[in-house]
Amino acid sequence: MAQVLISPVPKILSHFRFILTLRSEEGKYHSLILFRLSPSPSLVYQESDNGVGRKVESDALGSASNRQIYVMEATCPHLGAEMSHADIEEYEDSVVAVCPWHRYDFDLKTGKSETGLRTCTYAVQIKTDQGTGDEQVWMEAPDGGRNWRVVELRPVSEEFADPPPLLKRASADSGDGHVAPQEELEPIVPEKNPPKTLMEWAVLILNTPNPTLKVERTRYAVNAFRTGAITSIGHKAAHPPVPPAKPSREAYMKIVQPGKIQSGKRKNRAVMLHALANIEQWAIDLAWDIMARFGPMHKDLPPAFFSDFTKMALDESKHFSLLRARLSAFSTPYGSLPVHASLWDSATLTSRSLLSRLAIIHLVHEARGLDVNPKTIEKFRKAGDKDSVDVMEVIHADEVTHVTAGHRWFVWMCEKQRQWDGSDMDPIQVFRDEVRRCWRGDIKGPFNIEDREKAGLSKEFYEDLKGEMPFDNDEDEVRSTGKNTTSSLRTDGAVNVKSVQQEPTTRVEYES
Repeated sequence: MAQVLISPVPKILSHFRFILTLRSEEGKYHSLILFRLSPSPSLVYQESDNGVGRKVESDALGSASNRQIYVMEATCPHLGAEMSHADIEEYEDSVVAVCPWHRYDFDLKTGKSETGLRTCTYAVQIKTDQGTGDEQVWMEAPDGGRNWRVVELRPVSEEFADPPPLLKRASADSGDGHVAPQEELEPIVPEKNPPKTLMEWAVLILNTPNPTLKVERTRYAVNAFRTGAITSIGHKAAHPPVPPAKPSREAYMKIVQPGKIQSGKRKNRAVMLHALANIEQWAIDLAWDIMARFGPMHKDLPPAFFSDFTKMALDESKHFSLLRARLSAFSTPYGSLPVHASLWDSATLTSRSLLSRLAIIHLVHEARGLDVNPKTIEKFRKAGDKDSVDVMEVIHADEVTHVTAGHRWFVWMCEKQRQWDGSDMDPIQVFRDEVRRCWRGDIKGPFNIEDREKAGLSKEFYEDLKGEMPFDNDEDEVRSTGKNTTSSLRTDGAVNVKSVQQEPTTRVEYES
């Protein structure tokens, strides 16, 4: 029986639940949930390499052979609810996971439910590496693929990412000393016509201009979706809510053209952190927009799609909050510096095609982030800014999973198209075609080959890749000044949309 190495045992001791994503040699993805149960271990303090104490389970310091570890499908076979927040109930001879939506129970060993349904479970073993003596967690390989490997092992309910959201905020202060006028007035859940479906929440959040309220609503909506308070996605409704063409921003935000942000003249870390926070604000909206805009267009999208992108929305909210907290250390409230909206230009360009959106936003923009983040981290490290380094390392690790999700659903869409009309939809060639039509100029290295490969992007995806989207008549002015231009482009073979030039790279230098 083929097996898959999940991780060394110490890597799964920080949490009791992990989202587990596997990818096969053929490029297929499989989403699972790992539950780690323990027989009431005691907690002790252990000093880490950097001298900081942390709580660990006492039996984690010894053998893990008595540890209960289970792996099962990530979603409920009833209606696709995410099982990462399932209740765990123990009986005399079995342990079951109970779906948060409709209380369907599934035996963690057999997958059987008293309702008659059944989910897939996978046998888990603890093996000792003969070379190092380290204990490792292995699982039974899924069917339908060869050479499966782990591309994501993500803890559930991270302390700063997924605490239970509050219905009322403690104060209108955003945490950085900046109070927006609207913030005191509007509750997280609207008093009139509160959203009932995930699609309604998505559109509400897209129409929320206040950055703090956008984060709070994201946290509330994702938690409600995961735990069953929201039981309908709503993308199959006859008249789903319509997302805005562009998310709104508060009046105090000064939005300018990218070329008018003279960030290179402001040599400090606050400028860099502010620019990064602005990207994360737009990234929150991008995660909700892909669900609200394309869910109704593709009613066959499975619940796992919405699970992936709600997770992404929550991640981006976490990133924004972490960056804004760092800005407070520099007495620079978010919104006190000019920002640009060039990332949304690519969203506008790809608003008619899910394939285009996945290609440009997730496999170009976010993949480019994988290339750039290590350099940014190194700049903060050289400046002696350990707190910013820690934040950026969290962000970078999450972004690898975001590119993975983009690749997963891009491949899924290509396979669906092949099933519909028998067309040749090789994902690599389709991606390169999308970039040629929807991007201007070369996509240049150096590339973070290791992290791109983790996310599913082999070199065939991006080497010698160039966008061929045409410039307008003022092409020379664009190339010399970096101004935005618009041009008409058929993105899906049927609809003309306006395209906007991607933001030119802005060099930001800073000192401590």
